[in-house]
Amino acid sequence: MNPETHLSLHRVRSAELREQADEFRTVREAGPTGALRTVRSSPRTLRTQLGWTLVELGLRVLPAREPLACRSPRTV
Repeated sequence: MNPETHLSLHRVRSAELREQADEFRTVREAGPTGALRTVRSSPRTLRTQLGWTLVELGLRVLPAREPLACRSPRTV
């Protein structure tokens, strides 16, 4: 395949992925008049904070121990 064609396809797919990411980040909420409006959500949503808190908790719960000694594979 011609490198220019490959690059052009890559740019098209990249633009599609960026659009999908923007749609994913937008949130619909009711405005003061009751009409729905689209706003950007903050990158640190409650869901993200909860996820990182669970990761930190999991790391604290794991026992601190020495890594198991691993043997290198045998070569012929």
